[in-house]
Amino acid sequence: MADVVMPQMGESIVEGTLTKWLKKVGDRVERDEPLFEISTDKVDTEIPSPAAGVLSEILVQEGATVAINSVVARIAAEGEAAAPAPAPPPAVSAEPPAPAAAVAAAAPAAPPPPAPAPAAAEAEEALGPISPLVRKMAREHNIDLREVKGAGAGGRITKQDLESYLAARQAPAAPVAAAPAPSAVVAPSAAAAPAPAPLPRVEPAKVRIEPMSIMRQKIAEHMIHSKHASAHVTTVHRVDMTRIVKLRERIKADFQQRYGFSLTYLPFIIRATAEALRAFPIFNSSIEGTNVLYYNEINIGIAVALDNGLIVPVIQNADEKNIVGLQRAIVDLAARARSRQLKPQEVQGGTFSITNFGSFGSLFATPVINQPQVAILGVGALEKMPVVVEGDAIAIRHMAHLALTFDHRLIDGALADQFCQKVKSILENWSEDVL
Repeated sequence: MADVVMPQMGESIVEGTLTKWLKKVGDRVERDEPLFEISTDKVDTEIPSPAAGVLSEILVQEGATVAINSVVARIAAEGEAAAPAPAPPPAVSAEPPAPAAAVAAAAPAAPPPPAPAPAAAEAEEALGPISPLVRKMAREHNIDLREVKGAGAGGRITKQDLESYLAARQAPAAPVAAAPAPSAVVAPSAAAAPAPAPLPRVEPAKVRIEPMSIMRQKIAEHMIHSKHASAHVTTVHRVDMTRIVKLRERIKADFQQRYGFSLTYLPFIIRATAEALRAFPIFNSSIEGTNVLYYNEINIGIAVALDNGLIVPVIQNADEKNIVGLQRAIVDLAARARSRQLKPQEVQGGTFSITNFGSFGSLFATPVINQPQVAILGVGALEKMPVVVEGDAIAIRHMAHLALTFDHRLIDGALADQFCQKVKSILENWSEDVL
């Protein structure tokens, strides 16, 4: 019997929603055949079967949200018995036991207690299926689900329904004048205290309150965890990209015609970084207790901005790809990340990360390490600027800033600077053919 589990779609993802079963109990499935669809805060995708056999048991129904690594189904091998159905609970007799009846008869009659109000859980059951995520949000924000109108299929209450309800409930209400306190009775012999001066009236702030999305909450947790776990230090190096700019200008039209997508500067950065990771393998590692884990593969994650967050799909074995292969991987992963079509293995196994904040005009920043990695490279905007060159002449060059954030628990500043100088040297003296 093989367990089918909810996969982890990225380091910051802790749960997923099972949206659709592609097979039913009793169906034959092959290994790697699509079995069910899931949706997380970042990715919608099909999950393949981990084994061949017969789908013998479904443990999580469509629409339910469960934690990663939860067992959602079981697959029986050929000839293996299907999982037995759970035994029904023992019937409870309506008649009380004889001794209790005798005692009840002997006791004086007492007025019957008032009927208890229906339990909240029983009331929620009348609303139909409710996902664990919705129940959790309702508990955290003290929401009576009977007051929420569901817009999902069949009137099911969704996460978006709760967020809309919260936004409406938390909107600032009109100020209500406080009722005057009753006058105190003062004895004739007591001196009357002077009335306090009235406080200035303060108008309520005009704000719009929205609950954070689950995706934003998970990113926040991941960033705070990283800042607590690692000793962050950032070093910034300026790189002359003029040689690569001229190369790109010369071949970009032929490149577009030949491969069907544009050539950007990012694959050059990735290629140089992969070479530097080979030369300095400590940057391609992680810390586990008091041990250092050195990874044999160089899998570089690329931060991709989404509408309300980001995700880091991974280019596997990046050091084995040339510029064309890296550019193709960047275009493919970024497009499917924004359309929520990444596969589980495409957001796992990263050993080093690159974030290109320069595409939004930032000169440099101090990126946060993507745990459990020990470093992340930030790429700033490419700009023309006057630079002193050989012979004390001033020339217009294409310059960019590289910001390397590293974990000072493992890596010292001198080594980090050597790593950056390696990347800088490769980029400034580029000699590899592209076409």
